[in-house]
Amino acid sequence: MDDVTAAIADPVRRQILELLRAGELPARRIAERFPISRPAVSRHLRVLRECGLVHDTLTGRERVYRVDPAPLAEVGDWIAGFARPAGFWGPRLDALETEVHRTRRDRRAQRLEDTA
Repeated sequence: MDDVTAAIADPVRRQILELLRAGELPARRIAERFPISRPAVSRHLRVLRECGLVHDTLTGRERVYRVDPAPLAEVGDWIAGFARPAGFWGPRLDALETEVHRTRRDRRAQRLEDTA
């Protein structure tokens, strides 16, 4: 998981993954989208390939890249462990509402007793 998180920590690599989410692209098309040199983009692609986030195939003289989201599953599961369950606040807010109504009812009853 550490190599995947290190790979997605870089904004250029995240942008490459977002590009490839729409479909396969040759390396030259990916490089055209960035203001950095083509060798720099190639290094980013190598990092993504080494951690398994992208796969490449040689088509003629071009390398065509596609994203593989499977390595992100472990990261996603780890992050999900920090999220609150969907129903976390619902029961607590219901209990708070019940307690507020009970307190109001008790105060009204107390005022009626005091005035009688």
